[in-house]
Amino acid sequence: MAKISVTAAFATLQVLLIALPALADPLPSWNDTRAEAAIIEFVERVTDPVSDDFVPAADRIAVFDNDGTLWSEQPAYFQALYALDRLKQKAEKDPSILTSDTLKAAAKGDLKGAMAGGQEGLIEILDVSHSGMSVGDFEADAREWLTTAKRPQSGLVYADMTYQPMLELLTYLRDQDFATYIVSGGGVHFIRAVSEEAYGVPPGQVVGTEGDTRYEAKGDKPTLMKFGGISFIDDKAGKPVGIDRHIGKRPIFAAGNSDGDFEMLEWTTSGEGPRFGLLVHHTDAEREFAYDREGHVGVLNKGLDEAEKRGWLVVDMAKDWNRIWSGKQ
Repeated sequence: MAKISVTAAFATLQVLLIALPALADPLPSWNDTRAEAAIIEFVERVTDPVSDDFVPAADRIAVFDNDGTLWSEQPAYFQALYALDRLKQKAEKDPSILTSDTLKAAAKGDLKGAMAGGQEGLIEILDVSHSGMSVGDFEADAREWLTTAKRPQSGLVYADMTYQPMLELLTYLRDQDFATYIVSGGGVHFIRAVSEEAYGVPPGQVVGTEGDTRYEAKGDKPTLMKFGGISFIDDKAGKPVGIDRHIGKRPIFAAGNSDGDFEMLEWTTSGEGPRFGLLVHHTDAEREFAYDREGHVGVLNKGLDEAEKRGWLVVDMAKDWNRIWSGKQ
């Protein structure tokens, strides 16, 4: 039998070590369906230097909605539930802040009554519950709530109700030299409170709805204070505007789950060169929730109707994901 030289054996080992990452499944919580294949095929095309669709790393920008795309949003947005908790605490100390039926319902924990006011009612609740503190204090409080308060239905803390398949997608894209951003209708400071720990997305790569924040210099401690109100809504047509303001480049990859993300996907995929649009479709009533066209949260009509003709991938949670939560199952 011929002997294999040490040099040849070492060379073979190097080849195997180089090949192992390619053989490993970068998206283990995704089933072997068209959805996983489409994502991987796109990423391989835009990262292969010899491909006609190669995109330089500096232009590999991916944007993700947060509520309903990276973490759960039913039966209400996490930020709304946080706001109700904090409003109740404030009202116990000062009942005079409850100046409307919406605020009174919120302070009682009446989610249906609080949400009956629509977006205007939600803004009113956020105004009272989020104002009068520094940005630093607010983010610390939000982080404490997200990492300790538990969702009764799941028994998980809210910060663990992120979607494991989407966390894997974020990591996969970053491993391929994509810059990943969160572009959400949620409050920017609320998401930044946990974005790095939850998603690996640093605060500077979070774009969200902005309130009235002001700089105050009191003594030797300059502070950024939250005064309530809304100065910019990062939702629907506001999302491409927010991307332009904070990122300055059109993304090549966009992921959302509702019609609030339609314009973000539309703007992303209408650019020149290879583009990818993804919609998470909530079809799993057993492990998460099943919803799309009706309701007050995460409504998906136009996106479902136009996804096929626009070439967007619709991810069926029940069929395409073998795991839902990042937290302990």
